[in-house]
Parts: sequence; structure tokens; C-alpha cells
Amino acid sequence: MAGDLDEKDLSTRAVHAGERVKAGDFLPMSTPIYSSATFLYDHLADIDAIATGERSGFTYTRHDNPTNAALEQAVASLEGGGVAFSYASGMSAILMSLMAAGIEKGATIVASQDLYGVTVKFLTDVVERWGVRVEFTDVFSREGIERIWALNPKVLLLESMTNPLLRIPDFPALIADAHTRQCRVIVDNTFATPVLLRPLELEADFVVHSATKYLGGHGDLTGGILVTRQEFSEEVRHFSRLVGAILGPFEAWLVLRGLKTLPLRFAHQCQSAQKLAEWLSRHPRIERVYYPGLATHPDVKRCRELFSGGMAGGVVTILIRDAQRADIFRFADSLKLFLKATSLGDVQSLILYPAISSHRDLAPKHRERLGITDNLVRLSVGIEGVSDLQADLANALSEL
Repeated sequence: MAGDLDEKDLSTRAVHAGERVKAGDFLPMSTPIYSSATFLYDHLADIDAIATGERSGFTYTRHDNPTNAALEQAVASLEGGGVAFSYASGMSAILMSLMAAGIEKGATIVASQDLYGVTVKFLTDVVERWGVRVEFTDVFSREGIERIWALNPKVLLLESMTNPLLRIPDFPALIADAHTRQCRVIVDNTFATPVLLRPLELEADFVVHSATKYLGGHGDLTGGILVTRQEFSEEVRHFSRLVGAILGPFEAWLVLRGLKTLPLRFAHQCQSAQKLAEWLSRHPRIERVYYPGLATHPDVKRCRELFSGGMAGGVVTILIRDAQRADIFRFADSLKLFLKATSLGDVQSLILYPAISSHRDLAPKHRERLGITDNLVRLSVGIEGVSDLQADLANALSEL
């Protein structure tokens, strides 16, 4: 068409020049960013065949995009199988998992009482409006577990490690009990990543990630991933196309790039977090350290049994002795390498104060019942030198 196009009006050339050039006999080493809303075919019958499932292909990015498809294939592989879907945020992934799990008016969701604060607010402020009953329980006590099954839930929602106290549920037992009762299990695997835990291999039904965190790993995107077994994939695909909470192809490419170094980054972060947790547990200004790799953590045995490679994650949560809110502000402001940011899982080390960020929307008494006190701080360990991170913390603690 190039020769014909040269004779066209400038406006026509501005629209069509350089587009739809056939690829040569090469294969790009890195998946390209397919920044196109639609995809063209020589014949209308091809589009019809894709729509009916008679052949594979891409027609509209709200349905599928080649860059996103490459990311989804990669995450599904890391999670040990299943079918993956990419979304604009981790919250979108949770929404899609609930819809595909069959949540409807009159159904009951039981969730761990230790969930991420925004997930709690999403369930209470949005999902309950649909006429769905939402209940929270202590999944770490016998009474709490008995309460789960007494409620006859349609869905059980768990996190691979709770935020910010890093508790680890008894996944094998909970999932097995759920399936005997036709209850679907959703696991938010953001904190553990598939490097430590692959919930589908434990027979979970849905696994969600905030790809903003460890999967992307560089603090430059917002995204979510849902991975499910083949039996639920058509339901997920159906609702995904209707809701349209899609991940942009550029962000999909960023996550795909981040995945390539995930095992290396995360192993280093876990190793550094373990060393910092051990050092902090001996520091006189630290009242308590929450880290599953410590013998003092209530779930250290479960961590060793369920998590791969003897690793315990890249997040360390601490209680600073006798600290008030003003002390926490001064401590955070004294840090140079731990950056003040409402996220985790980046190559940079980050500090977060849950009382004013992740759990800000919870009532103070509710936070206190969960153990999220005003002297609690969450540290996300990056890939910097661990001796530098230790010195940074030591200096900030000395300011108190």
C-alpha cells in the first residue's frame, strides 16, 4: 500500500503511513509492546472464527492482547499451571476472582480477619452492597476455623502471609476442608510470590497478585494478576471482557520484564530480611519483630514446611519500644535508604506505617484488636547491601 499512499492527502498519510507493515523472517528476543486497541485481518471471516473460538488470534485489547498474553503465560508457568489473566490492579484481580467463584446475592464470604485493609473495605463497602454476607474470622484459632464452616461460606479468602503481621495460614487443611463443603478458596499470594508458595499446587481455586509489588518489582507500574484452574477459566474470561478492568500492554510488558529477575531479586530480599530480622530482634529499642523465619514467630514451623528454599519473605514488621506516633514519624524521617512509600516488593527498601496507610480506614480499636498498634512499622527489604540497610536502621533508631 506504500506506493499508493504516497499519492494520498497529507491527512490520510498521517493516519496510515508506517502502519500494518508485515513482519519479516525474524523473531524478537523480547516481546514487543502491542499498543493497539484492535487487530486487523485480511478477511472478515478470520475475525468471526476468532470470536467463535475456531482459531486463535487477537481482535480487541479489552479481550486479549499479545503482550498481555505473554505475561499471562509466564505467570501461569511460575504458579505451576492453570490459566492467568492480567488486570489494572490487584483489587481488580480480587473482584474477578469473586465473580468467577460464583458470589451472588445471599452467598457468604468468609475472610481472614488479618486481610489487607483495603481488601477489608472493598468487601464491606462494595461486595456487601450486592447482598453478599461478609464475615471475618481468626483463621489461626480452632474456634475461628470452626466458625468458618458453621457459616457455610461460598468463598474463603486468605493471604499467603497476612499484612502486616506475616501470619501463614494452614493452607493444606483449610483448602481440603473447603472443598469437602463446595467452598471456593482464593489466596492472595502477593507477599510470598510463586518463588515461595504456589497455592494452585495445594488445590486452591484462585490465586491473585498485586503485580505492582514483587512481580513488577521496580515501583513503576500498577497491575494485578489472577491465576485459576482450567475449569474456572471461561468464567473468568467472560467476566473480564464484560468488566474491562484490563492491564495496559505497556504495563504488561513492564511486569513481564520484572518477572525475569524475580527469583534472583526475591532470594536476595529474603536473605537480607532474615539477617535484618535477627539483628532487630536483639536491638534494645525494638519490642518485637514479626518475621516467619524467626524461631519466635508463631508460624515458623509452617513457614519451613510450606515455603520453598528455606526462605521466609522480604517483609519485616517491628514494634518500636515505647514509641508514639510522633516517634514513628521521626524514625521514618531519619531513614535514608528505606523510602517512605505505601507499597512493598520494590528493588528499593521501603517503610510503611500501617496506622496511617494500609489500615488507615479501620477504626483504631479494630486495628488494635488485630495487633496493629501505633508503634508498629512494616519494612519491605530491597536489594541494597544488607550492611547499609542495617546501618540506616541503626542510625534512625538512635534518633529516638
